[in-house]
Amino acid sequence: MSDAALGTRVVDGHAKRRLVVALAVAQVLALSLWFSGTAVVPVLRAEAGLDDFQAAAFTSAVQIGFVAGTLASAVLGLADRLDPRRFFMTSTLAAGAMNVGLLLVDLAGPAALVLRFTTGICMAGIYPVGMKLAASWARGDLGLLVGVLVGALAVGSASPHLIGAFGGVGWRTTIAVTSLLAGLSALVMGYVSVGPNTAAPRRFAFRTAWRIWSVPSLRLVNLGYLGHMWELSALWT
Repeated sequence: MSDAALGTRVVDGHAKRRLVVALAVAQVLALSLWFSGTAVVPVLRAEAGLDDFQAAAFTSAVQIGFVAGTLASAVLGLADRLDPRRFFMTSTLAAGAMNVGLLLVDLAGPAALVLRFTTGICMAGIYPVGMKLAASWARGDLGLLVGVLVGALAVGSASPHLIGAFGGVGWRTTIAVTSLLAGLSALVMGYVSVGPNTAAPRRFAFRTAWRIWSVPSLRLVNLGYLGHMWELSALWT
């Protein structure tokens, strides 16, 4: 290999690392919104008078919204049709706006649940799209890149609890700070670009989706992931 070719490879490697780090940081900041409401539920139970059902619904609405948003995004092929960077940025800003809305509504009323549900929908443009962007830079290291993004998911989702751990920080501060972090995430995403391994857009195929349940190995993997997320969400709640 020539010195010039070797130099290009090194530069590309450095650029890739910077992009992946920026993507991970953007995801940590954006996903602080996921459990921002959950982290303050104990305080809201006392201050807003939430009962057991309302407290559970306050958390579950985000998860249900994420499922609905992900399915809609998959069927419509939004991650393929749209620039994934702009999709990520727009979803993050929209989720941040929904999160701020909690400061303006009755937390014991239906408006709060609608805001949390909509926040979950927006998450469909953040976490899965971040995975798509990371995969576009994979070159024999897809497992590592996915691991980095999953780690960013865990850190970002848990961060509202860290914010609330500081003494004297009220629930409004937690909501405001996580919304601000979402805005910073959109700015950081401006330093991310799409990699060379971007797949060509494809139409949604229900026959392929059915294989998730018809193929035993895929069914077990997905059921295992479902159980894992159920456990994780319950623990953080």
